[in-house]
Amino acid sequence: METVQLANRLAGYIESESGETAIVTGTRLFLREVRIEDVTPRYYQWMNDPEVTQYLETRFVPQSLSQIGAFVKSKDGAVNEPFFAICRRDTNEHIGNIKIGPINWLHRNADISLLIGEKSCWGKGYASEAISLVTRFGFETLGLNKLRASCYGENEGSARAFEKAGYTREGLLKGWFFSKGNESDMILLGIRAEDWRKQANLNDTTKKAHS
Repeated sequence: METVQLANRLAGYIESESGETAIVTGTRLFLREVRIEDVTPRYYQWMNDPEVTQYLETRFVPQSLSQIGAFVKSKDGAVNEPFFAICRRDTNEHIGNIKIGPINWLHRNADISLLIGEKSCWGKGYASEAISLVTRFGFETLGLNKLRASCYGENEGSARAFEKAGYTREGLLKGWFFSKGNESDMILLGIRAEDWRKQANLNDTTKKAHS
């Protein structure tokens, strides 16, 4: 896809209640671009907290503020890897990040990866809402046909978050990772645009029936 085409699709930014520029808005969250100003000591804490990064490949290398800043700068305007800050609507608090990509424009597919860095926000459904928002963006705005994700076999919380957002388990790669000195499987999840639209229509019909 041409960069100009994508830029035109991204032009539909909306403003959140607080004046923040939101790319996608949900019930409790909105997604916006990740900014260099987001690279704060708190972000640094996320990336060096063993509990937060236990299922991230970044856990193998200590992350400095300059390294984190360089990563954020590398994603600024990256057409093939839209990178979003996950923010709460009630406080504007930046609680994590979510990314689409790399995008394969020929086959119209991409991977989804995310991090909820604020541990106080764990277990409250924020991951599922962020996944739902970025999935909508991928299908409606980018015109993709298939989105997929993966997680460590023991990371059932992540798998359930994707399933709650409509993804299904599509496979299991045995012994793909090593975690804490032991073999770990990789859970594969995915969703097609057609199936997502059916779910969206069903949800709309259900809401109208109860309104």
